[in-house]
Amino acid sequence: MKVALLIIDVQTGLFETSPRPADSDDTIERINQLASRARSRKVPIIVIQHEKEEPVWVHGSPAWQLDPRLRVGPDDLRVRKTTPDSFLRTNLQDLLKEQGIGEVVVCGYASEFCVDTTVRRAAALGFAVTLVGDAHTTNDRPSLSAAAIREHHNTILSEITSFGPRIRTAPAASLWP
Repeated sequence: MKVALLIIDVQTGLFETSPRPADSDDTIERINQLASRARSRKVPIIVIQHEKEEPVWVHGSPAWQLDPRLRVGPDDLRVRKTTPDSFLRTNLQDLLKEQGIGEVVVCGYASEFCVDTTVRRAAALGFAVTLVGDAHTTNDRPSLSAAAIREHHNTILSEITSFGPRIRTAPAASLWP
């Protein structure tokens, strides 16, 4: 089955905050290593960026830009989104179908929002999903730490079977070794 790597919302306005997302330096480094291995195997990479009409998040604004630590390749594809769902009102599904993709590997920002929603939607659309368990992050919330949120999503998403396609969680180092 042909696979693609989805990198969600690794943007300056989300990572250069105070406080910063949990484990952000190591998470971005794992994403970079994973993307490098994917590129060496000709796996398509799709970089997804969130935007809003608000001045801070408008397309092209400083906050909208990719985090400078993220290494993006010249052949990486880009998708712009306006909701936590990377498929809603975007061309992501068309890009995946055009390339014959049957599985997506997901990493990036907002474990409980954009990552979660995109994983669920991908499975609902018939794609097998691998959530990179150590390459997604978020910020601490009043009720839960970022580490607990990540662990919760790594566990709960891989337990969902009702979509049909499997959702599994795997560490970055185990993918395209």
